[in-house]
Amino acid sequence: MVSESKGARRGPKPKPHTRDNLIRAGVQMLHEDGYTATGIKDIVDAAAVPKGSFYNHFESKESFGAEIVDFYFQSGFDELRQLLTGGALAPLERLRAYFEGRIVRYQEAGFVRGCMLGNLSLEVADHSALIRERLDAHFKTWSGLIEDCIVEAQQRGDIGNRIHASMLAQFLLNSWEGVLLRMRVEKSAAPLREFVEVVFDSLLV
Repeated sequence: MVSESKGARRGPKPKPHTRDNLIRAGVQMLHEDGYTATGIKDIVDAAAVPKGSFYNHFESKESFGAEIVDFYFQSGFDELRQLLTGGALAPLERLRAYFEGRIVRYQEAGFVRGCMLGNLSLEVADHSALIRERLDAHFKTWSGLIEDCIVEAQQRGDIGNRIHASMLAQFLLNSWEGVLLRMRVEKSAAPLREFVEVVFDSLLV
């Protein structure tokens, strides 16, 4: 008979990947239902973990929300960077293809949810400095990739508009987040199509 070592832990072992399960459940729920409507109990129930497990990994719902913002953005960042910086397409073609691709995805999803960064900006930014800082950082990264495309297109002579690329990029991103709200209200791709038409037929020319 093998004797038990002193101090051996009894009882069930902690489930692996609990933190990841909470994050993934949180992303889905905050995107679908919003920050305020999603309680910690809802999150742990969806992740199938005890409520105490939440506080083993996150200090508060606010810190959890900040990590959700990071996870949401980082999960799509590689694709975003590849679409806007790589491939054989000219910079304006890459930028247009990016927005056209997003339109297809929103159509397939039934014009619901929109962008979680924009949603949380409306819902939480006035109430949480921590989440607001994360949102701001990710918007700046996103805008920076758009700016790089515009700079390259200006240098090639594809864009005659001499407004500074940084301002154009921020305007595009701000406008895009706005038309996503209209898309959700109208349940239509029309606001998104109008955005593409104005940007690529009038602004970036």
